[in-house]
Amino acid sequence: MIVGYIIAILVLLGLSAFFSGSETALTAASRARMHQLEKEGDRRAAAVNRLISDRERLIGSILLGNNLVNILASVLATSLFTLLFGQGGLAMVVATGVMTILVLVFSEVLPKTYAITRTDSMAMGVARPIGLLVVSASWIVKLIQMIVMATLKLLGLATPADALTAEDEIRGAIDLHASEGGVAAADRLRLVGALDLKGLTVEDVMIHRRNIKMLNADLEPRQIVMKALASPHTRLPLYRGEKEEIVGILHAKDLLRAALPLGGDLSALDLEGILRKPWFVPETTPVQDQLDLFLSKRSHFALVVDEYGELQGLITLEDILEEIVGSIHDEYDVAVQGVRPQADGTVNVDGWVPIRDLNRATGWDLPDEEAVTVAGLVIHEAQAIPEPGQSFVFHGYRFNILRRQRNQVTGLNISESDPA
Repeated sequence: MIVGYIIAILVLLGLSAFFSGSETALTAASRARMHQLEKEGDRRAAAVNRLISDRERLIGSILLGNNLVNILASVLATSLFTLLFGQGGLAMVVATGVMTILVLVFSEVLPKTYAITRTDSMAMGVARPIGLLVVSASWIVKLIQMIVMATLKLLGLATPADALTAEDEIRGAIDLHASEGGVAAADRLRLVGALDLKGLTVEDVMIHRRNIKMLNADLEPRQIVMKALASPHTRLPLYRGEKEEIVGILHAKDLLRAALPLGGDLSALDLEGILRKPWFVPETTPVQDQLDLFLSKRSHFALVVDEYGELQGLITLEDILEEIVGSIHDEYDVAVQGVRPQADGTVNVDGWVPIRDLNRATGWDLPDEEAVTVAGLVIHEAQAIPEPGQSFVFHGYRFNILRRQRNQVTGLNISESDPA
């Protein structure tokens, strides 16, 4: 009889280990990996996906089986030690101590440690037997869930948890692996940059009108050609009178095709005939929509206007792509610094520099919800236009004002502030 008790207890402990390891493996299994394997025709991965699609039902079934075998094993252990030591407290104490050690080591820690190291393979291995358990115990689990929900509602605690969106899960996974060193910083910026597009407007990524290189359409044709050749840009807005009055966009290829047949006589150049019609877009246009428009219209250059129709800047396909892959430079690009690290660890920044670009260059985390540029952030936080020499501490960074031109902050020195 004693041998029978020992064998039964060992079998029950083995079942408990199976349930514990299965719970860990199935709850920690990579959904993305299982989804990909299912697409490739792996039936075991498909079984895992069916189980984890209803986690509450899965966990309920495993806990039911695990608690059942643990309780039964404890009852048998108590009977066994009662036979060995007789009726009394000693049998209870010994049974409790022995079963606690056995369950903790062999039915909890050991199988869960194994499951963590082989999550996906173990999940696929246990999916079918656990699936049978879930089906057979479904009515009991539903009954338990009804009792639990009724109890929570009676206590006023039945508030549904906020569900994470797929985008939040992806962003969280990227940040987690980046913090652990599994994703390089540059790769993290690219992956997160692609997710950030939905939350950006054209105003956030455009080149401000102060930094747009334009040509005066009233110049002599030769002057326009020479200035266009000296520019690093292939598309240049032309204005007449005020810079707000854009009359067309000059493309370097169109200029070359028109100028070559004329030989050296550029005075006969028909500038009006080669100008392209400017494309104006509202500054509130979502970046994702603008990207789709660029691709559908097969045009990569647009001027940005505000609600009053006044020119605010320009945006190109390259500007949007740079939000994902970082700065793109070719052999004709002029490196506009704007961000100049100093020997003492601080950074000198031009006021017009976008906050997102500064964060990318320094690895900082300055907020860009209320302002687009660094100067705009300081003015928003200070609630005033600061004077040179003033210093502010916002969001864990110190901003020293270096230069101001009229009502514009044009130069700052920024450093991480010392913790209080």
